[in-house]
Amino acid sequence: MVRAYVRYLKLQRGMSPNTLDAYLRDLQKLLHYLATAEKTVSDVQLPDLQHFAAGLHDIGIGPRSQCRILSGVRSFFRFLQLDGWREDDPSELLESPVLGEHLPEVLSTEEVDVLKNSIDLTKPEGHRNRAIIEVLFSCGLRVSELVNLKCSNLYAEEQYVRIMGKGSKERLVPISQQALKELDFWFMDRRQLKIKPGEEDYVFLNRRGAHLTRTMILIMIKRQAEEAGIQKTISPHTLRHSFATALLEGGADLRAIQTLLGHESIGTTEIYTHIDVTTLREEILHHHPRNMKWRGAISDER
Repeated sequence: MVRAYVRYLKLQRGMSPNTLDAYLRDLQKLLHYLATAEKTVSDVQLPDLQHFAAGLHDIGIGPRSQCRILSGVRSFFRFLQLDGWREDDPSELLESPVLGEHLPEVLSTEEVDVLKNSIDLTKPEGHRNRAIIEVLFSCGLRVSELVNLKCSNLYAEEQYVRIMGKGSKERLVPISQQALKELDFWFMDRRQLKIKPGEEDYVFLNRRGAHLTRTMILIMIKRQAEEAGIQKTISPHTLRHSFATALLEGGADLRAIQTLLGHESIGTTEIYTHIDVTTLREEILHHHPRNMKWRGAISDER
């Protein structure tokens, strides 16, 4: 069953290796619970899944992680029903914990500049790290998209980068002159490296000439934030969120931001962008046809 599910996630859902690993890690939690409870995937029912969900809370897993795990459980059982392994879906009525509104940390443009300017350019990785921060902030990339960014997908003259996102979906994202300038400085240093075979097309490399990992970038940004004196808890994703927030505050359309971020659903984009309620109210009052008619009547009276 699990092997068939993995093939389904790879071939039909087009999941990236990182997403696939996450789904399988969460599924292993369920399979371990069922083995302990002497249950099989074929005979498990809703009360068993509810007990499993309650156990996640009991061992200290947070609500957001619980939601992710239970989403994976529902995906698994939906597949089993669709593929004929089971006649029913016991997870259909399985509820997830209610989440409160969660707004990630966001950096202003000034704080991003402070972060970049704190980098010691006398170190071999100095220009590389500045380019990483600027590309994350200027293009709003996921960290997985950044580590897999290829030189062949950079179109400096047209000021675009081609990104391979989740589900192997491609998108074109504009890149700023500032980011291209930082990349030019990094490429001068990059030419001095002895690059490993097969790694030649990756934009960002470590000292040994191999492409960076997500963990390396996470550690670098957290360490740099400490050196810059930034008190916020930040990660590579903070720069992605800051990108979306800056666009929204600058007047960009939410659908345009959705396209740039590579979100399948507009609801996901709304999670990443905290919309000012007052601004939203003014937009409705200004643009809704009923309000426009009302404003016209007031003008005529005057």
